[in-house]
Amino acid sequence: MGINLQKGQKIDLTKGGGTGLSKVMVGLGWDEAQNGSGGFLGGLFGSQPQSIDCDASVILCGDNNKLISKDPCVYYGNLKHSSGAIVHQGDNLTGAGDGDDEQIMVNLQQIPTNIEKMVFVVNIYDGRQRKQHFGMIRNAFIRLVDLDTRNEICRFNLSENYTNMTGLIVGEIYKKDGEWKFNAIGQPVQEASRIDALLKLYS
Repeated sequence: MGINLQKGQKIDLTKGGGTGLSKVMVGLGWDEAQNGSGGFLGGLFGSQPQSIDCDASVILCGDNNKLISKDPCVYYGNLKHSSGAIVHQGDNLTGAGDGDDEQIMVNLQQIPTNIEKMVFVVNIYDGRQRKQHFGMIRNAFIRLVDLDTRNEICRFNLSENYTNMTGLIVGEIYKKDGEWKFNAIGQPVQEASRIDALLKLYS
């Protein structure tokens, strides 16, 4: 059983408890709140969930916390980084079902030297146009799994009320003193119906 993280908590991935860690699966999941509900608190008995298209992406930054110049994002339109070190497993259009809705594989040992931070984000595709927001999402989480042992390293459940927000900066894997670490963020973004809006935060 992995560590349950709180917002703002950081853990080491490649030293201490994460010794030998090289390949990580980053799983992101969410469920649509029931119709008539107030968001994370659940909904009316017997009501049907709305279909909401959430997209998980990875924004890649250098040591200046700015986008790298080449291949700066892995998302549904660019499933594999040119280095081969980051691979998105594909888009889930509804969030239906249990467990991870989207998964991103990261080979920490093959990350190019110009990448110092990988920011994991989720946005609701065309959320503003469809009048959808993260107040209509429940059970959102991010988790990291050691691909060699299949053991869950950590999990961060996003339990705040994100009403009227169409994007979330969920967490980040970043390098410090030559070691990879994970930071649980959970920062909402009001206007992020397309990934471009999130990229601009790091441009």
